[in-house]
Amino acid sequence: MKLLNLKLTDYRNCKEVELALDSNKVLIIGKNAQGKTNILESIYVLSVLKSPRTSNNLELINFNADKFSVESDLVKADTEISLQYVYTKEKTKEYKINGVKSRPKDFKAVLKTVLFSTSDLLLLRGNPSDRRDWLDRAISQVYPAYDDRLSKYDKIRVQKNNFLKELVKGIQLDETLLEVYNEQLAITGSNIIFLRKKFLKEIERIAKEKHRIISETEELKISYDCSFLEDETELEDILTKFKASLEERKIEEIRRCQACVGPHRDDILFYINDNEATKFASQGQQRTVVLALKLSELDIITEKTGDEPILLLDDVLAELDDIRQNYLLKSINAQTQTIITSVDTVLFEEEFLKDVKIFKIENGAIK
Repeated sequence: MKLLNLKLTDYRNCKEVELALDSNKVLIIGKNAQGKTNILESIYVLSVLKSPRTSNNLELINFNADKFSVESDLVKADTEISLQYVYTKEKTKEYKINGVKSRPKDFKAVLKTVLFSTSDLLLLRGNPSDRRDWLDRAISQVYPAYDDRLSKYDKIRVQKNNFLKELVKGIQLDETLLEVYNEQLAITGSNIIFLRKKFLKEIERIAKEKHRIISETEELKISYDCSFLEDETELEDILTKFKASLEERKIEEIRRCQACVGPHRDDILFYINDNEATKFASQGQQRTVVLALKLSELDIITEKTGDEPILLLDDVLAELDDIRQNYLLKSINAQTQTIITSVDTVLFEEEFLKDVKIFKIENGAIK
């Protein structure tokens, strides 16, 4: 898979930007707050239809515009495909594949990306929601329908929370409706947990080896932390335990007016030599884990979809030491299109820069 070009119209501070990306290695340089990250973000948005930096797409529209547009031509399996995504201030959306209107599900199935940014380096020390978001984004790249399950689950959870609030107010409601919500939550939530646990096992399989190569002596383990599960991996067992936990905590949920059980409360734990990395790992050790995870995402997407995803490296090299920088750059398959942002070219060896196409951005414009 390879992007041939990129055109941005009124995307954040990029009012009119066009890039010819006819190279496997692309470097975008510029000072901070000039628009480097916005370009990588737009490619990621074209891939998954959501930003890793905000949940509000209105923030992606230039202040003086009514909509943004992201367009690209790419080659996938020897076939050229054009994509266009338009989002307006009225929150209307338009997705086009080869000029024909498309459903979001079909649109997201076209372009695959792995984004590695400086914020990812804080993954282990961040909140559980950060780790859930990372995992969910990775899964959705392989299973585009996964986002629909997440949306369905969140919708049911909000409805249940609203019902519990009304119940506590003493409003006369049919309490059997709570059982309906719990049944729906258990079925949808169990599917989410099942996919998360399955995907994490596959990530761990690849990441353990990459982590060992970088660290030389340390062993990485990854665990899915769910309050009502131990080692259950079968969907039926997860569903049974989910329903039992909902029943056990029914009174607590009514008292707190919120759903206390489910994948929205879960976490992902990382261990280095059996010590929990979020608590005991050094900054260098944490960065090694994240580096191994991101490179594993590349391998899994390629393995599951048959397509090499586009690798997006957003200012991340400046935050890595020489050992991790070299491992990252040397681990990238020569056929993987890699788009990198950096303040300048100082971090890169002359050999690496030989085949790199370089753009300079200033105030949202390519110079």
